[in-house]
Amino acid sequence: MPTPITRRVPGLEDRVEILIDYWGIPHIYAESTGDLFFAQGYNAARDRLFQIDLWRRRGLGLMSEAFGSEYIERDRAARLLHYRGDMDAEWAAYGPDTRAAVTRFVAGVNAYLDWLDDHPDQLPPEFDLAGYRPARWHDADVVRPRAHAPAFNLLSQYQRALVTAAAGVEADAVRQRLARDHQPSVPEDIDFALPAEVLTPYLLATGRPAPVNSDAVEGSNCWAIAPHRSTTGRALLAADPHRGYSTPAVRYIAHLNAPGLNVIGAGEAHMPGIALGHNETAAFGFTVCPIGTEDLVVCDLDAIELKTVIETIQVRGGEAVQVELQFCAQGPVLHVDRQRGKVYALRSAWFEPGTAPYFGSLDYLAATSWPEFDKALQNWRAPGENHVYADVHGTIAHRTAGFVPKRVGYDGLLPVSDDTDRYRWEGFFAREDFAETTDPGCGYLASANQFNVPQGYPVPTYEWPSADRYARITQVLGGPDKHSPSDSARLQNDLLSITAREVTHLLGTLSPVPYDPITAAAIDLLTTWDAVVAADSAAAALFESWWTKHLGPAVVRATTDPAAAALIPHPDPTAVHQWLRDPLDTENRDALLRTTLRTAYIELAAAQGEDPQQWTWGALHRNTQPHALGHLDPTLNVGPVPIGGSNSTVSSGSYWPADFSPFLGASFRMIIDVGNWDESLCVNTPGQAGDPRNPHYRDLFETWRTGGYVPLYYTRARIEQHVGQRIRLEPQDRP
Repeated sequence: MPTPITRRVPGLEDRVEILIDYWGIPHIYAESTGDLFFAQGYNAARDRLFQIDLWRRRGLGLMSEAFGSEYIERDRAARLLHYRGDMDAEWAAYGPDTRAAVTRFVAGVNAYLDWLDDHPDQLPPEFDLAGYRPARWHDADVVRPRAHAPAFNLLSQYQRALVTAAAGVEADAVRQRLARDHQPSVPEDIDFALPAEVLTPYLLATGRPAPVNSDAVEGSNCWAIAPHRSTTGRALLAADPHRGYSTPAVRYIAHLNAPGLNVIGAGEAHMPGIALGHNETAAFGFTVCPIGTEDLVVCDLDAIELKTVIETIQVRGGEAVQVELQFCAQGPVLHVDRQRGKVYALRSAWFEPGTAPYFGSLDYLAATSWPEFDKALQNWRAPGENHVYADVHGTIAHRTAGFVPKRVGYDGLLPVSDDTDRYRWEGFFAREDFAETTDPGCGYLASANQFNVPQGYPVPTYEWPSADRYARITQVLGGPDKHSPSDSARLQNDLLSITAREVTHLLGTLSPVPYDPITAAAIDLLTTWDAVVAADSAAAALFESWWTKHLGPAVVRATTDPAAAALIPHPDPTAVHQWLRDPLDTENRDALLRTTLRTAYIELAAAQGEDPQQWTWGALHRNTQPHALGHLDPTLNVGPVPIGGSNSTVSSGSYWPADFSPFLGASFRMIIDVGNWDESLCVNTPGQAGDPRNPHYRDLFETWRTGGYVPLYYTRARIEQHVGQRIRLEPQDRP
């Protein structure tokens, strides 16, 4: 048995126990929910201090204070996108207990920082490496930053505007196909040749890259299996949210236990509660719904009132700097173009009360039925999510939730002017405006970010990723056999690409042409392939190279005005599929397939050698999980290692087109055996801990890489059998 560590902590009302299991998962037991969230904050700081301190600094625009003058513009951009409304309205927009949970969580973080003042040797080494110390937190620090979570519309509006200016809005269909073959409405009073500076502060504040392939979204997979379709006779729920790879992990697994609350799963280390997991009755997960919650609004400079706010940015090693932040009635000003006489502002749901990401989860943690859970979703505002639910009563259910603006006069696909008589928001759709699915006859529910809006319901966006992951999931779940937890594990790690299978089948139908040995070798390699995008696959290397760097761009050139083609380096996979299935000229299509495949084969041979038997996808597709200070100390990074997967596989391996390096995927996975909770499974790469000295810093990386899992124990008896560390927190005034 590990020797207990006991600490007296000011601010606690009663004793708390933290049992850390063999896999680094903390199981926190408290006598009240107030102490529980206090201890969760204390433990988050104990395990992830540098990560959450950096999160706070990035979100609040305080990076220059720690890292110097090169971060001034980033800090200014972050402050521009804060929530700046009434804080009473902000807290009131969440559930009734949210503010108390945040207050206690923040008190716990600060209590750990107080403890570090007396134990400086326990400060994570990143602080010495960076040369600064962590700061105390305030309650509002947790909710005011908005730019950390998925949000959609601005980047695509900007790209569509440029394409429209170059060649008309019809040319944009190859960049992004729209649901229901919707045709964008085109405002007549806008110059769509937008200046490049419009995006600069947004990209700085969010840390997002310039627009890439439409499938490169922070997606997810999630499914629920009804008891009559499960081998266990109980419902099953599986979830694997896709987020950017990083060290420490984006998600943090925790178990929170106090009278009236007993919940386990993954959330964000910087906030109280959890987002995906289960309580004593119900399991819950979600996938991103790419709701269009942003608009670029173009205003006339001489007809708009600008409000200027001056803020001071403290700069390490230099004088404090004053920066201007400008706002107008539409929102923060991204750019002022005095030469054109235009102001470019961001209208966004972010600036509405209650849209701090994932805080709606605090309302459903104790739900004991689908009606209770569904009612709790009325306070879920951001980000847009497709919630999937399963419980011990055998119910499985789904509903989309999130703030969807009611646009009047336009469809949200292009920038608009600030003429609110013509283009405005009139509030938001309510939770009940979206479709609910409960206990479907097929015995399963699945979500993989695909278009999922039945006729008669409002469309939260016309822009959706490819449905390939969903097609593969439902292909497996819809099979004749009952589904087991191990089947869910295999499906979460599934590498079969529906895209590759369809396109390689098409290669087998090509009309005869004069024989070319290189083209013939390439076609043979792909048509004899099983379409599994494994790391050791030569065919996967050829297919992904061909699809991304050659075939896709060639389809753009073949279907689009040259002026627009230069603006669309990465087409929508759905648009490419459609063109391949139904070309205007089959002969030209077949010639394009052959020539681009031949070029890809030659290029891969130059990179990996003449012998295709030596080619591997993993040689190109190498996963690194970077640390924020990895450029100062590369040992803080985890990887690189070869991995399988692509944008179209259930086991997502979304990659940068330029070099194929994967940047987005299922860093956290869980499989819940509903009711038999101790048989549930999870994995969180690279590990639970954020301190590189901690054995749990990267101990789950190899398990994750090989498709493995660790137990997600829930009952006290099973947890006690697997305790690696025991921490007791005592009130300071206890005798």
